Amino acid sequence: MWLPVSSPEFFERVSPWFMAMPHCRALGLQLRAASRGRVVLALPFREALIGNPLTRVLHGGVVTSLIDTSSAASIFTLLDAVESLATLDLRIDYLRPARPDATLYCEAECYRLTDHIAFTRATAYQDEPQRPVAHGVATFARTPVPAAVAGAL
Repeated sequence: MWLPVSSPEFFERVSPWFMAMPHCRALGLQLRAASRGRVVLALPFREALIGNPLTRVLHGGVVTSLIDTSSAASIFTLLDAVESLATLDLRIDYLRPARPDATLYCEAECYRLTDHIAFTRATAYQDEPQRPVAHGVATFARTPVPAAVAGAL
């Protein structure tokens, strides 16, 4: 069930900042949907992201970055103030190669949020979510950001 993000005003302010981070811009990540605890990001195919020039398959690090970033973004849908998030653990099962010339999507969910740790799961797919390219689970450390820093965002 897709419910509105916890703090729409905050998420509207923070999501453009989040998607403008250098690695998000370099990969061309796009926020496609957001709701309470969930996001969908898109990674349009580009030649520069190919890992093997013979097969034209996306580099595994690109898939990892998409899953990690989507997972972190899902946490921000539950917040009402800026926090620093650090990936503590990220496990990815690569199930099949991503097809060349097709957009790769990732739906991520923050399924548990404690005062210090956030727990997420994610699925990367192309046309059909039921035929995933990869699954990921991650934990993130949550650290408050000083008001002076948070106010700049």
